[in-house]
Amino acid sequence: MLFIPLPFVVAILLVVLFVAVKARDDGASPNFPFQALILLAALQATLSGLRWGYAIQPVMYVMPVAAAVVPPLAYLGVSRLARKSSLSTIQQICLHALPAGLIVVLIAMWRDAIDIAIVLTDVGYAAAILLLMRTGTDALRLAPFENADPTYRAILFAAGALLLSAAVDTFIWLDFAWAGGEYALKIITFGNLAALAILAIAAAAASHSHAPADKAEIVRPPEFLQDQQTLAAVQTLMKDRHAYRDVDLNLDRLARKLAIPARQISAAINRATGKNVSQYVNEYRIAEACSLLAETEKPVTEIMFDVGFQTKSNFNREFRRVTDTTPLEWRERSLSPSS
Repeated sequence: MLFIPLPFVVAILLVVLFVAVKARDDGASPNFPFQALILLAALQATLSGLRWGYAIQPVMYVMPVAAAVVPPLAYLGVSRLARKSSLSTIQQICLHALPAGLIVVLIAMWRDAIDIAIVLTDVGYAAAILLLMRTGTDALRLAPFENADPTYRAILFAAGALLLSAAVDTFIWLDFAWAGGEYALKIITFGNLAALAILAIAAAAASHSHAPADKAEIVRPPEFLQDQQTLAAVQTLMKDRHAYRDVDLNLDRLARKLAIPARQISAAINRATGKNVSQYVNEYRIAEACSLLAETEKPVTEIMFDVGFQTKSNFNREFRRVTDTTPLEWRERSLSPSS
């Protein structure tokens, strides 16, 4: 019977995941850091299988370098959705290549410090990702509003996976220090592979949240607008132009349409309504969906697409959040004589 070690199974599944992500993103602007992260996770799983399954020693020099590249890729993918970095692509590559460069130096000069450096890298980048996400879904300027909540949760899972990886590396280091590596194989098999899988799946989920970039750039936004003026401008765009029907609508695109800074829109909506921008926009979508359910005989799926949703799960979740009922229940209630 053919036996395939678990790390290789994980690697194969991650390659399949990468192919699925590439196929899904065909024709859209891809999130290259997240795609590279999935491939790197597959490589890490393969190296782990070679190192611990077949005792191939040379891969031990590649594994820590690859491990040091994982956290920067996760951060770059999140940063791309949040559109936070003001650095050029070359500058970002040089900056985030420093952890891998440090590991190369440590391999040559001070191998005992490699594990500590990798743990600190994982923790540092996890903290940086959480810092980027401190404002919640409104931080995801390039994520369509429909997918903002799932993307936000996927990013939190990615940060958690980095912390899990740091914890696993710490346990492995302690195991070698105190028990001569007696439990290292089990820890790697169930800990590191789990962290890699979670991180890759989270990256795949988050990479789905991007929208085509607008062609026009607003170079000089208005210098000052009060919250009520900003909110009135957003309401006009929603009510008169039905901007919420755009399935690719996100905070950055909304800011371009209004020529108002994204941060100003987010702050105005949050202070005036207590909601984030994705919740605010989705309420317009749900309001029109309620009208269509009550006044037409269109199928629920067709209404879902008409008002700007792409997936039934997101539509049902937001519908229940706003109305505390399901679309079918809403339609039945609106058609009953007592209502």
